[in-house]
Amino acid sequence: MTADDRVLLVIGSGLRVYREYLIESAARRAAELDLKLVLINNLKPTWQQDYFDEITVVNVFDHEALRAAAREIAGRREVVGLFCYDEPLVMPSAELAAEFGVPGLGPDGVQGCRDKHRTRSMLTAAGLPQPGFELTDTLEQARGTAARIGYPVVVKPRALGASMGVVLAEDESQLEQAYLIASNASLVGDEPFRGGAIVEGYADGPEISVDGVVHQGEYRVMFVARKETGHYPYFEEIGHVVDAADPLLADQELIDVLTKAHEVIGVENGLTHTEVKLTSYGPVIIEINGRLGGDLIPFLGRIATGIDPGELLVEVASGHRPDTGFTQHGVAGIRFGYPTEDVTVHEVRVPEGLPGLVTASPMVEPGTELRLPPGGYLARHSFVVCSGEDRDACEERLAAAVAAVGLDAEPLERKDVAARLEMPAGLLDVDE
Repeated sequence: MTADDRVLLVIGSGLRVYREYLIESAARRAAELDLKLVLINNLKPTWQQDYFDEITVVNVFDHEALRAAAREIAGRREVVGLFCYDEPLVMPSAELAAEFGVPGLGPDGVQGCRDKHRTRSMLTAAGLPQPGFELTDTLEQARGTAARIGYPVVVKPRALGASMGVVLAEDESQLEQAYLIASNASLVGDEPFRGGAIVEGYADGPEISVDGVVHQGEYRVMFVARKETGHYPYFEEIGHVVDAADPLLADQELIDVLTKAHEVIGVENGLTHTEVKLTSYGPVIIEINGRLGGDLIPFLGRIATGIDPGELLVEVASGHRPDTGFTQHGVAGIRFGYPTEDVTVHEVRVPEGLPGLVTASPMVEPGTELRLPPGGYLARHSFVVCSGEDRDACEERLAAAVAAVGLDAEPLERKDVAARLEMPAGLLDVDE
């Protein structure tokens, strides 16, 4: 094999609107390191052709087919690393990295991230602050757990993302519906995690997410996003703001909790996305995801701090210790447009030329049905990204931009809570 045969495998490209900026940066950094990017994807390539040296199309969700495709490539090219940011594919990607002997999160590390019950158990055993919790298989068991923990409780699937099926129950009268929704939502996830739900104490406080990088077990924070949720009693993520001057970046208690949690979970190499509640008794980790954030949070981080997560994906995957120093000091945020009811979309119009507007885009095609929780999730018709000199200015610009989005839509009949949840096609590649 020649130098031209040294490649990084990329498992799944994601949607263009969410992930092209990462691939563009990754391809540039790979070229600087004399590496080629090779993609294994489930869809016929379109925009991806500009960035990859080779593309194999296979059903990546058939893990045996994915492994066979990766092994075929490894048989004729030198695979020096691989990366993946698609939640359902992080486990087979970690297994392939281990098989090929290249840097990766590690199968144990990914398992600790994917299985929320395992995460809770490991962090609790390590003495980190965690709410009371139990994995329940029946409504009767859930009732007993909630009574023991004390209301309010959060009921959630064991291994989904993007807050799908996560419901707050403030008292026993709300628990049955919450359990039904969470258990039903779990049925769209991976086979080992279907059915039942985790019941856990509600961690009261502001919620943030932290994107970080792990190199040979060393964890470092890249940037913090302040999260905005809505659609009570659900936890739909409707916006995020990243501030390079966020005081949490220097909060040693938070950094210590994040560092210890990654050690406990056993993450080896890669980028992670951790969700944290800032409670009165300290930072509480809600979950750790074995991939960088969705919802364009890494794009916000790049605008605000200058850290380029696409470049870091390449560096960590190829065994280099990445530089996480800031080269910019700004603020950037995203806000998603949601309908006020279940609708069929006819047209979405996004603004142009507003102060601080970085980009804006429709997220669905005409004819798409959008259903709010619990009948559906991620019912987003658009997004706007803005920057500002400080957080208040950024928030004001986001509010003005999202108010300028135009939606023509027709109301739909509301679904019963017991119905199987629906999501617009392709929208799994978000802040899972």
